[in-house]
Amino acid sequence: MLDRPQGRAVRAVTRPRRMRGFTLIEAVVVVAIMGIMLAVGLPSMSDWLLGRKALAAAVFYQDGFALARNTAIAHNSHSRLVLTENAANGKMDWRVDICFPTSGVPCNGDAGTWSSATADADGDPDPDQVFRSIGRSAEAMPGARDLSLAVSPSGATEVYFTPLGWVDTTVAPRLARIDLAPSLTRAHAFAPLAVVLTLAGIAAVCDPAAAAHDVRGCPP
Repeated sequence: MLDRPQGRAVRAVTRPRRMRGFTLIEAVVVVAIMGIMLAVGLPSMSDWLLGRKALAAAVFYQDGFALARNTAIAHNSHSRLVLTENAANGKMDWRVDICFPTSGVPCNGDAGTWSSATADADGDPDPDQVFRSIGRSAEAMPGARDLSLAVSPSGATEVYFTPLGWVDTTVAPRLARIDLAPSLTRAHAFAPLAVVLTLAGIAAVCDPAAAAHDVRGCPP
């Protein structure tokens, strides 16, 4: 028997493995599956994004109501929220003004001296808290092809608040509600929303389709 040479390791002979790639059929199947997933997923994602934008729009108007009320209380003044149409998308911008009544001249509609974006209201008893009108643009909201907006009562664009923060019911028509819903071309993209203002001056974002006892329902 022959002895193996000392100090020399025995190496196993291995054959290199062939690298296996995708075949043309496998690649076509993968592309087809990805296409189906995109076709199913993109509309759902688009509807979800529109729903989030609608909710942001509702909060946008809720913030306007809240600012008008809080400003009246903070300045012990009358205030108003005024809606104006945005030329870019047809939605409504908002602006908050304040007014201090004088003898015989109430802050009612066009009566009284209201603040503006460049001038404070006359008669402010606290000159250290000068207030100039604050406005917000709705230009970032979806256009009419995606989102519809309606005010109640129809045509109302203003609501007035007393120094206690209550809605001034002597001024009519007074804006009481803003409804946001998907347009006809995007029907069922999201559930409609509403922003409802109570006589106490509190604005709530709610579900107009919810039952009266549901916490998501709109105030009466």
